[in-house]
Amino acid sequence: MIFVTGDTHGDWMTRLNSHSFPEGVELTKDDYVIICGDFGLWHDTKEERHNLEWLDNKPFTTLFVCGNHENYDRLYEYPVEEWNGGKIHKIRDSTFHLMRGQVFDIQGKKFFTFGGASSHDVQDGILKQDDPRINEWYRDYDKMFRINHTSWWKEELPSEEEMTEGMMNLKQNGLQVDYIITHSPYASVLCQMDQGSGVYKTDILTDYLQEIKESVEYKKWFFGHMHVNQNFPGDNAIAIYEQIIRIL
Repeated sequence: MIFVTGDTHGDWMTRLNSHSFPEGVELTKDDYVIICGDFGLWHDTKEERHNLEWLDNKPFTTLFVCGNHENYDRLYEYPVEEWNGGKIHKIRDSTFHLMRGQVFDIQGKKFFTFGGASSHDVQDGILKQDDPRINEWYRDYDKMFRINHTSWWKEELPSEEEMTEGMMNLKQNGLQVDYIITHSPYASVLCQMDQGSGVYKTDILTDYLQEIKESVEYKKWFFGHMHVNQNFPGDNAIAIYEQIIRIL
């Protein structure tokens, strides 16, 4: 079986405990839960290590694409491995990061994965770690800022190489997959969700994903990031957050 859910932000013990996810009790390591970004690999603390061990000891295997709230300095330190036809970072024995632009064969279905998204809570800027404004702004709840290499990483958006590799892999699969798993929405649905407010801006990633939407045949597209559960039936797309949906 395969399940999909949205952003967990490191709180796996709330989303995937036996009360919230009773189906998980009967699963095996050959069953999968896919998290659509903002998995929550953050800072290497005792609490995070404990929570990762708790997650890895669940009966199922956890897969995730990266979000905009990940520590990319840490994530990219994990060695790249091959798994089910694509590249992963192996976080634990049964916890894998599905890298950008990969096509995986999972239980006989093809999954295209492409993590990342633009942070929307940075209106006051990205500060350096030694910026003297940090102490003052932490006490000002109206300030929307992040700190480079502490709470924000430029790798939240993809490189040209990652985007090129993604399109190449899709072409090698005849521009046809069963499922697309991303953190960011594609441009047209982002604009639809923005409803003219101007809060959400398109970027190189949303435009790239729009190109994929218009050129690739797929059955269902799941994305996180927006912290809503919303269906877009005309696009065969679902914005997912707290829900846990079985897809196979």
